[in-house]
Amino acid sequence: MAEQGQFPRVITNLAHGGHAILDSAGQDEQMSPRSAVVQESAGTAAHMGTTSFDYLFPGLADEFPAHHLPQDDVEKVVIALLELGTVMVETQEELRDPQLNSPIPPIYTYWGQFVDHDLTAATDNDKAISITDENLPPIAPDEVIHKLENLRIPALNLDSVYGDGPFAAPVANKDAVPYDGIKFRLGLLSPVPAAAGVLIPPVDDTQRDLPRKADRTPLVGDTRNDENLVVAQLHVAFLRFHNAAVDWVRDNEPEWESDAEVFLRARNLTRWTYQWLCVHDYLRTVARPDVVDRVDTAEGNLLALDRRGTYMPVEFSVAAFRFGHTMVRGAYDWNRNFGRPGDKIAPIATLDQLFQFTGRGGFVGSLPTLPSNWPVEWDRMVDKNSQFANRFARLIDTRLAPPLGEMINEGNDPGLPERIKDLLKHLARRNLLRGYRLAAPTGQAVARELGVVPLSRAELEQGSSDVVRNVLETGGLFDRTPLWFYVLKEAEVRELGRRLGEVGSRIVAETLIGQIRNDPGSYVNQTSWSPARGVLLPSGRPVRTISDFLRFAGVL
Repeated sequence: MAEQGQFPRVITNLAHGGHAILDSAGQDEQMSPRSAVVQESAGTAAHMGTTSFDYLFPGLADEFPAHHLPQDDVEKVVIALLELGTVMVETQEELRDPQLNSPIPPIYTYWGQFVDHDLTAATDNDKAISITDENLPPIAPDEVIHKLENLRIPALNLDSVYGDGPFAAPVANKDAVPYDGIKFRLGLLSPVPAAAGVLIPPVDDTQRDLPRKADRTPLVGDTRNDENLVVAQLHVAFLRFHNAAVDWVRDNEPEWESDAEVFLRARNLTRWTYQWLCVHDYLRTVARPDVVDRVDTAEGNLLALDRRGTYMPVEFSVAAFRFGHTMVRGAYDWNRNFGRPGDKIAPIATLDQLFQFTGRGGFVGSLPTLPSNWPVEWDRMVDKNSQFANRFARLIDTRLAPPLGEMINEGNDPGLPERIKDLLKHLARRNLLRGYRLAAPTGQAVARELGVVPLSRAELEQGSSDVVRNVLETGGLFDRTPLWFYVLKEAEVRELGRRLGEVGSRIVAETLIGQIRNDPGSYVNQTSWSPARGVLLPSGRPVRTISDFLRFAGVL
């Protein structure tokens, strides 16, 4: 599953949060992992293919609409969802005490975004199932499954990083991930005048941008990883981790002799480390550790392939895994130029700036690559014991930072009606409408299916404004609550916003661990692989945390 040659590994021009609708999808026979590796090594480029979306809880989908949002008055529900989305985004005046942050460092927000891009890819070709139509009734689950297609293999296999690999023959007029031999090519920083800020240590390390074309387009496996500077810098770390793994294999494992052998070994070690960290660091930080342990040690898994084959759960993609949106800060302690009060240029780097200082954002000032005063200082983004409040993600709750209500890189097509522009710029409204359109079950239905006591009305009202209470009441959403909002509210009231609650933890853990189990090339399907059998830090320690990962990559 992790190496199916019919899938595009270099995907460009995707918009955040879109989804692909294809009129017809090919039914090509899936390759075995071995045959795909042979094809890749021989230089055969990937071609178009898709995998399916489906429902993690098929029994709920089969009884549509009994376990879904109200269907009797679609217009009323849509109005309620739009109003609910509006009030979920805080205004500047409503910003809470800055001390009310989660205990989770910001790196976990964007590690989650990177994972999302590795699992799912889509386009804005959503005419068949659109959230911008005037009439927005839910689509029946069978129709969603038939029409909604995923351009990524739903496996944590880093195809968004590796593209077609270093041995693929060039294809005319097709962008490719650039390699220097079996290592990734990196982009160089653009020097800026001293008045614009100091260089970020190590000052002689200029290879800290994504590789780019002359028009600033990133030459990476998924251009969504250049939509904000945090995920772009994380993608750079993955490129550098692989390059360091190549050196490590050559220095420590002489049994791998040819370039092809060294590349494949380094890629496996990079993938397995990433997958292991997703379970043992990422999941155990953002979700309830007891739930993760239960899912990780269970014999079965909700994501059983059985009759459905390889698929991505709707409940995960359009609801539960969007919990990371509430963790996004409006500003970050980014580096010594744009971080703490007293730093050289400004006390904060705003989220808007982190969108502007990407290729898509134009690097403000028309530089061809990332300015030398803007690389991240990862130590400010990974410390779980930091004394600084703005070195943590926001709480996992039902409130989003103000910039997510006016996303500067979205909805800018001058040909769009103002109503559509406003919707595309507003993340919470988009999330709620998409969940409704794609027939995500209610939070209460999923809780009951999992044997979890659903949130009570009192819990749904707890900490909610009068406006939110009124919207839930008038929209009939107290007993049938949108799954995305429910997962956030569960985290807010049952875990104090410090991590996902039981329902959110189950959906996310079952999906990520299930995809790893279902991938025959993953670390769990090797013979007793653990980080102790992977690359080692200069001290001899294994890579067991995301901080270790960044350290081995040479960026921390």
